[in-house]
Amino acid sequence: MFPVAPGGKTPLVDRWELRATTDRAQIHRWWGGGAPLNIGVAAGRSGLVVVDLDGGHGDTAPAEFAGAEDGAEVFEILARRAGSEPPWDTYSVATPNGRHLYFRAPEGLELRNTVAALGWRVDTRAHGGYVVAAGSRRAEGSYRLLHRGPVAELPEWLVEALRPAPLQIPSSPAGGGEALELSRGRAGAYVRAIVEGEAALVAAARTGTRHDTLLKAARTLGRLVGGGELEEETARETLRDAAAGHIGVDGCTAAEVARTVDDGLAYGRRMPRRIRGGATGERWC
Repeated sequence: MFPVAPGGKTPLVDRWELRATTDRAQIHRWWGGGAPLNIGVAAGRSGLVVVDLDGGHGDTAPAEFAGAEDGAEVFEILARRAGSEPPWDTYSVATPNGRHLYFRAPEGLELRNTVAALGWRVDTRAHGGYVVAAGSRRAEGSYRLLHRGPVAELPEWLVEALRPAPLQIPSSPAGGGEALELSRGRAGAYVRAIVEGEAALVAAARTGTRHDTLLKAARTLGRLVGGGELEEETARETLRDAAAGHIGVDGCTAAEVARTVDDGLAYGRRMPRRIRGGATGERWC
């Protein structure tokens, strides 16, 4: 665990993934000052995969999940399609906007964070990611225990759904607004690979290259937003999550990250890129 800003989600220590600890003395030093610090859990360091089921926020689910009102209902649909019961019987936490399901990560397989890769309003946190733990508070509400546990093994259908798959990415079309013709299935995989690839570059960027890497990634995703291939909020959340580990390191701030993401997305939207999935195309979110 590591300290998170009171009432917020921003880590208060640099290199939080490396400094997260179970050492009682260090924990007492962090929380001994009386400030109402929130609690961060480094998912990868803890051997966890946390499924983040977000609320619907009044939006309409895409056709693939028609009728679903939030991430929990989408997750249930995904489990049924995989021929399994929804794995609710694991340690879980109610968040201000949904719930977190904690699972043990599979041995020998390094899973990374995903944003909407499983489905609408369903994200995951693993290596490179963290979650705010039960007992924390934000202006929107508190994080409270839903199910005490134990933490279950990650179901095999989720292991397979999250397993990284190498993808050969075709070169970009020459014209900014020119459409790249792909089948419906390949189009979705193509966009997903671009999003996850840019997020990985941002997360791995070193001091001195962080700003340029994040700006370039935001411009790339902004082009997809402009072409109607990617939800803008998905792009923004992906980039902010990827950059979260840099906040507090060598002067990097959350405000700087947000400003760079906004600037890059705005620039990219002016050069839309379209990738057709069949006759009508499909939007990845």
